[in-house]
Amino acid sequence: MGRVAIVTGGTRGIGACISSALHKEGYAVAAVYAGNDETAKAFNKETGIRVYKWNVGDPEACAEGICEVEADLGPVCTLVNNAGITRDSMLHKMSYQQWSEVLRVNLDSMFNMTRPLIEPMRERNFGRIINISSINGQKGQMGQANYSAAKAGVIGFTKALAQETARKGITVNCICPGYIDTEMVAAVPPKVLENIVASIPVGRLGTGHEVAEMVCFLARESAAFTTGAVIAVNGGQYIANG
Repeated sequence: MGRVAIVTGGTRGIGACISSALHKEGYAVAAVYAGNDETAKAFNKETGIRVYKWNVGDPEACAEGICEVEADLGPVCTLVNNAGITRDSMLHKMSYQQWSEVLRVNLDSMFNMTRPLIEPMRERNFGRIINISSINGQKGQMGQANYSAAKAGVIGFTKALAQETARKGITVNCICPGYIDTEMVAAVPPKVLENIVASIPVGRLGTGHEVAEMVCFLARESAAFTTGAVIAVNGGQYIANG
């Protein structure tokens, strides 16, 4: 069997672009989704990419789902932790449910998805783990204390795991997209979106394909010397030191 990749949140938005790009690179891709059956079915029909449904915030569901993928496609060599949700609110109005749902899906999923795969990757002396954080995990964002905290945690997780696995041929990197032209961003009120675009030096929203191209680079064997990196794909909107 050839190269196998799992992409969480892989049937919509940025995730769909990542799944499609890896598929074109020759990967057997498992695109994981949580709830939108209609969209997942349409994505599968359009691309031929296999889709799998489970909640990445549930460790047992992740372990079972990964076993199913490997039974169908073979050992997973590349994991893209892309799934994420928002439950926006100012902290003084935020419920514990809003806080915990976001932390569970956006941050706990890093452990839930990576833990079952990391030992086999170590045994094979090869693996590519690519985590999708956010510009708001770097700079914070009003009304997103939960989301910003989770995405900042993804960056810390990436840096720690990269050090643990470097000598085992496993790279662990993080991409921080800025504002990307997805359904979620399209739902922003026009005046707010206009102000967002005005704050981006390149003068436009990014595309999911631009994020996907970075994922493809990091997944290649030729990217073996790149690990622990936090890569901004944000049009210059926020420039961080490291």
